[in-house]
Amino acid sequence: MQMSRRQMLACAGALASTTAPALPAWEENLRYPEPRVVILDPSFARYRLTAASVERLYTGARWSEGPVWMGDWRCLLWSDLPNNRILRWDEVSGRTSVYRSPSNFSNGNTRDRQGRLVTCEHDTRRVVRTENDGTMTVLADRFEGKRFCSPNDVVVKSDDSIWFSDLTAGISGNYEGHVQEQELPVRVYRLDMKARRLAIVSEQGRPNGLAFSPDEKKLYSTDNTPGSRSILVFDVVEDGARLANGRVFAPCPEGVNSDGFRCDIDGNLWCGWGYGEKYDGVMVFNPAGKEIGQILLPERCANLCFGGLRRNRLFMAASHSLYSLYVNTQGAPGG
Repeated sequence: MQMSRRQMLACAGALASTTAPALPAWEENLRYPEPRVVILDPSFARYRLTAASVERLYTGARWSEGPVWMGDWRCLLWSDLPNNRILRWDEVSGRTSVYRSPSNFSNGNTRDRQGRLVTCEHDTRRVVRTENDGTMTVLADRFEGKRFCSPNDVVVKSDDSIWFSDLTAGISGNYEGHVQEQELPVRVYRLDMKARRLAIVSEQGRPNGLAFSPDEKKLYSTDNTPGSRSILVFDVVEDGARLANGRVFAPCPEGVNSDGFRCDIDGNLWCGWGYGEKYDGVMVFNPAGKEIGQILLPERCANLCFGGLRRNRLFMAASHSLYSLYVNTQGAPGG
């Protein structure tokens, strides 16, 4: 018996409905308190604003990464990595536009202590700075004559030194860069801007996200080694120039991945978190490594930062979208 086109489409639809996973849709919350903000420990209650909701500011990216708040411009910049561009969300108008395209498959972004944009570029395998006049300065693209893998995340310390992770995401395929030869191991580097000297500070695991504690005595680093993913913490020693005593700060549950993070002024670590409906969003750890709070999103959150006029607005770069939430704390300086 031959099926009609309508019958074939109906069968195909029935098959799809039974085999395709149900994807959570975004729904604006109309009631307070926000149910997506979950208190896992009573100590987190002070950070939740009972009259603040998670807001979706933009959707349409392919993979969102590296958000950085530009306070003097009243905007947020973040990388839409596979689309090879940096997007700009404007706080005043609420509009999103393209800030830079192509971006050389930019990933992590931050600002130095002079307010200039510092960016990790996958495709050119370098760390660059955008000057106030819009020109670009290459800060680092090689170590001992060999090219980096693909610089990933970056933070700037109060002594103006630039710390960045380098791993292979941009050279292992053609989605976040293009296939190239690996010349160096994955590492974390420190660029001394005063001496113009580059040094290895960590070769532990597969480093990704980076963040300093508020007093800069500790550096947090994601270890994305398959099978043992975790957040590591190091002591910053030798007048703030070296790392020591690397250890696990918080292990990731089976199947969960942490990416980028930032500290608030109390030393809590707010982490991009996923995969899966129970985990996608943000996990918050206190300085002892205990899970105290969670922000649930319908997408995996890769990275985040604090911004807004009082640094009390958390911006979350989550897969296709950009979200925000006002919180009752402030981001530590330098993020």
